Amino acid sequence: MTYLIGADLPTVPAGDRFRSLLARPGILGIPGTHNGQAALQAKAAGFDALYLSGAAMTASMGLPDVGLITVDEVCFFIRQVARSSALPVLVDGDTGYGEALNVMHMVRAFEDAGAGAVHIEDQLLPKKCGHLNDKKIADAHDMAAKIAAAATARRHLYILARTDAAASEGMDGAVARAKLYIEAGADAIFPEALNTAEMFREFARRMPGVPLLANMTEFGRTPFFTAAEFEDMGYKMVIWPVSSLRVANKAQADLFAAIRRDGGTHNQIDRMQTRAELYATIDYAGYEALDQSIITTVIPEAMPQR
Repeated sequence: MTYLIGADLPTVPAGDRFRSLLARPGILGIPGTHNGQAALQAKAAGFDALYLSGAAMTASMGLPDVGLITVDEVCFFIRQVARSSALPVLVDGDTGYGEALNVMHMVRAFEDAGAGAVHIEDQLLPKKCGHLNDKKIADAHDMAAKIAAAATARRHLYILARTDAAASEGMDGAVARAKLYIEAGADAIFPEALNTAEMFREFARRMPGVPLLANMTEFGRTPFFTAAEFEDMGYKMVIWPVSSLRVANKAQADLFAAIRRDGGTHNQIDRMQTRAELYATIDYAGYEALDQSIITTVIPEAMPQR
């Protein structure tokens, strides 16, 4: 029972726990978990860190990923994922929600909500998914100032700088930006929307010693690679940002169509998480036992004297 109490509640800050994971050999696989239930399921599958995608958060709110979501709305998602799983969470910080002071506010708010890491990208608003066309890229020094502000404000948060420049400035431009962002205080680099294995390898060759994150999103510009293949290319982290949301949304659409067609859910039962499975995932019995231990009724033995 990680949300409220428990011997397994972490005492080390989330950012430090994220760093410890990266100190281990091998690549760190970080699945996207768009809510607390997905976080619990990913943890049960054996993952040690989780990811919160801006695209998944906004889509779950019925909105496009164009920079509409606010810091407070993101913190709502961070709290449920971090509290339910007790795992370090890497959070999509979009463009930082403003300039340097806004970035500093974001960093402290994310830390307070339970985040372990954040990535900030060098797009201009209105931003786009990194795998779409005609992205507007910020001045490199303006972006570096945001990274420096984030590094100044953090207490423990691990900071990744994402660059979307490969599409418009080529590999030379993306690498130059990445080096500038590392000098400004970034802990790692996230080169977005690379579209061949050779591009991934070249970027890694030109950023020796720097932890790199690969984005294995579906239906984008990047071909399918496994975690082991990304590790072989020189990457320390890989995210699958929106996969859980895509699967959940597809299943929900099929369910609603079936209810409309069949007049009920009777043909969908075998596709559902059972009540027992749900209660086991959220530890319903543990919460119930905790509640009973706190509010056990004590009956007075006798009427008090006047």
